[in-house]
Amino acid sequence: MASLQIRLVCLAIVCLALGATIPKAQGAVTCGQVVNNLTPCISYVVYGGNMVPAQCCSGVKNLNSMARTTPDRQTVCNCIKNAVSNSGFTYTSFNLNLAAGLPRKCGVNIPYQISPNTDCSRVQ
Repeated sequence: MASLQIRLVCLAIVCLALGATIPKAQGAVTCGQVVNNLTPCISYVVYGGNMVPAQCCSGVKNLNSMARTTPDRQTVCNCIKNAVSNSGFTYTSFNLNLAAGLPRKCGVNIPYQISPNTDCSRVQ
């Protein structure tokens, strides 16, 4: 039963991110692209594991290469933040630490921490 609930929460996260209305301050990256690239990471963030799935790292790297401007990076940040904050799922520090560690584990350096507390307007 808990597994079904977690899957439903993950689906809700994806739906919320797809439906998020983020102002796109001249950015080209959309929340749909963020979701498409990060969906392979959901099982790792929920359950953990020894290694981040290769498809997840491919998505993280692809998203990083797409978000070259400040508005694009802010859009990505806002999409992630809204998905985390509005999911209705009570995240533990375990889940948040796994999510925050994804860029580093995938060999990507991003200018902000993945967290519901991140101020995306400060992302450069």
